[in-house]
Amino acid sequence: MRVRLEDVARAAGVSPKTVSRVLNEEAYVKDDTRKRVLAAMESMNYRPSPSARGLAGSRSFLVAMLYDNNDNPASTYLAEIQNGVLDACDANRYSMMVCPLRMRGPDFIRRVDALISDHHVDGVVLTPPLTDHPPLLRRLREREVPHSSVSPVSRNDAIGVCMDDEHAAQALVTHLIQLGHQRIAHVLGIANHGATRWRLAGYKAALSAAGIPYDPDYVVQGEFMFGSGVAAARKLLTLPEPPTAIFAANDDMAAGVMWAANERGMKVPRDVSVCGFDDTPLASQLWPPLTTVRQPAREMGKLAALQLMELLRGKGSGLLVQVPYSLQLRESTGEPPKGS
Repeated sequence: MRVRLEDVARAAGVSPKTVSRVLNEEAYVKDDTRKRVLAAMESMNYRPSPSARGLAGSRSFLVAMLYDNNDNPASTYLAEIQNGVLDACDANRYSMMVCPLRMRGPDFIRRVDALISDHHVDGVVLTPPLTDHPPLLRRLREREVPHSSVSPVSRNDAIGVCMDDEHAAQALVTHLIQLGHQRIAHVLGIANHGATRWRLAGYKAALSAAGIPYDPDYVVQGEFMFGSGVAAARKLLTLPEPPTAIFAANDDMAAGVMWAANERGMKVPRDVSVCGFDDTPLASQLWPPLTTVRQPAREMGKLAALQLMELLRGKGSGLLVQVPYSLQLRESTGEPPKGS
């Protein structure tokens, strides 16, 4: 039989109202009482229903993760973010809903309004590029909906999580330069996307520091999707002087670059070195395994959700937490071909 809130109250020797207050994390509960109730919940494997949790307040204990369905809905990066948000929700007895939206659709803001009203969400986690969508942010403020962001471009008053993409990209391109590469190309992400700008800036900074002139022919637009990596690599590898190394702004596009190189009978890294960004599970599944930047996407999703929950509990105003990056140097990069 399902364990009820009243059963927990009886086991802990308190009233159902007190159990509800513990579930709602209200301040006016003695520490020893709170510990006794939590211990009873744990021993009885109690899983509260949203209605039970709402006895002492009007909260739904529902968090929504919003993402742009135009922005590569099959992205492994988004899947990792989603898993991290879910980790935080599970650990803190919140429910989670995932909401794909079309940012460029004419009814975008109306759909967000309907989502908030229909589901009574306590707060939302925003993923790029929704993190910097002015009409959306303005509407959330007007409705006083708490929200946190993953990798916002504008970091004034933002809460959530970020990483230093620019310096990470610079470190990765510097690695290619140290291997001896001079003709290094870059496949951009979606235009006007924060990550696209930061990673391009890091690419340029590494070239400048090494005294390598920036060549716009070696920079090709992509869309953070496998197919755009294929198209970009086909263009780059047919240049009169093709690059000896290609840095793609995410792992999905890097996989596309490797596919296009193989299509031309080229071997990675013998004929061209390839690297990406994010270190999604795909990076270690490719052959050869992909050199990339590890962006802890799952941890970032979890941290963004936890900062939102701090705000919802009234335990603080929430922080913008910066996570470290690390280079994952694997077999997809090596020295340039002799004579190149």
